[in-house]
Amino acid sequence: MARILVIDDHDTLREGMAVTLTRAGHTVSAVRSGADGLAAWRKTPFDLVVTDLKMDGMDGIEVTKALKALDPAAVVMVVTAFGTIETAVRAMQEGAYDFITKPFPPEVLRAKVDKGLELSTTRRQVEKLTARTAAHDADAALTHGSLVGDSEPMHRLVAQVRKVAASEATVLVRGESGTGKELVARMVHQMSPRKDGPFVVVHCAALAETLLESELFGHERGAFTGAVKRKLGRFELADGGTLFLDEIGEIPASVQTKLLRVLQEKEIQRVGGEETLKVDVRVVSATHRDLQAEVKAGRFREDLYYRLHIVPLILPPLRERPEDIAVLARHFVAKHAARVNRRITGLDDSALRALARHAWPGNVRELENVIEQALVFAEGEVLTDVDLPSHLTGGTPRMDAGLPVPHGDRPLPDILEDLERQLIARAYEKAGRVKTETARLLGIKTSALYYKLEKYGFLPKGTPPEEG
Repeated sequence: MARILVIDDHDTLREGMAVTLTRAGHTVSAVRSGADGLAAWRKTPFDLVVTDLKMDGMDGIEVTKALKALDPAAVVMVVTAFGTIETAVRAMQEGAYDFITKPFPPEVLRAKVDKGLELSTTRRQVEKLTARTAAHDADAALTHGSLVGDSEPMHRLVAQVRKVAASEATVLVRGESGTGKELVARMVHQMSPRKDGPFVVVHCAALAETLLESELFGHERGAFTGAVKRKLGRFELADGGTLFLDEIGEIPASVQTKLLRVLQEKEIQRVGGEETLKVDVRVVSATHRDLQAEVKAGRFREDLYYRLHIVPLILPPLRERPEDIAVLARHFVAKHAARVNRRITGLDDSALRALARHAWPGNVRELENVIEQALVFAEGEVLTDVDLPSHLTGGTPRMDAGLPVPHGDRPLPDILEDLERQLIARAYEKAGRVKTETARLLGIKTSALYYKLEKYGFLPKGTPPEEG
């Protein structure tokens, strides 16, 4: 009827439970230690595990935690002696579905096991349904969504995301800058049972220590200078959903300690507050750093690393999936062409060859920036290698016939000013004379753009900084 694993270092009790459950029609494996039980599970998962609470070596709580890490859908029941029920409750908090107090008659064991098997069947049905839904969503994301690619490394990554998303395990996304770690985190959220809950992002590297603590945990009014009212932290805002901690390797030691406590206890305290608040949040974090090296160097807590690293997802750099370059390039043309008011339908072979030769140290983000820049200045209906930045083609930037040509009687600064003026003029027109968009295309601050527009006579002196 079902496959059941019994773990107990007391020979008589272990054999008695095995006999009772075998007579009930189940296939039973009985072992005498937690380590042996985990080894048996790794060979073939069971429908139900019955484990003693007090054992030499790994106790029942440690066994429960380890099994739930291997399979979040695992159904575990603990056996405890009278007077240690508080410990059994702790085991349930770690994921056990029930406990039974010894001594117990055979019919009580059978009833508890039947209840657990019903739960196991339900969980497996939900798991299959979720997997089918996630597979559909993942296929759509791979071809139509934000995570674009058709290479073998990307297919492997999406398959891993499918498995991980259905669990509640903490996820660490690793990869170089620009590979799309936040996109993977969003996929995990969208394919998970929490998809209808909030997805909250914290860019850890962008915040100072005091601000980061307030952002994560919130603060009470008067907690520090400038705290004029209560503020909810990102953990509270993500309750019932997913919290994505980007560049987790950048957080300072004091915040690491508090984050570890939240992950362990599932509760927070606002800065300046005394109230303890329960939070139901799945944490997905990301980093481009080697956190193991950071642990060895003493810059990152080892216990926090293992809390975050329960399930790792590794994003391959673009140079390791060159077959995705053309797919991504076409995707970015379709994504950005309309926004920059260009009727460009794709890329020709010369452009694709130039893109394929590049090493892409900035990964997918660099490729997107290159395509966006090419779209702004391209003249034809398809992008060619001439439209791409010169560092990709080995040539010099294309110049219109009207651009100034160096002469011996003109100093270089004057020539460069002419080039800058004409470049700004082209970008200004391409952006529909929208200043924030012009600044973005040129890669400069809006305040710097206003100065240059005034300098070159595109705006009257003293124009207020607002959209024109």
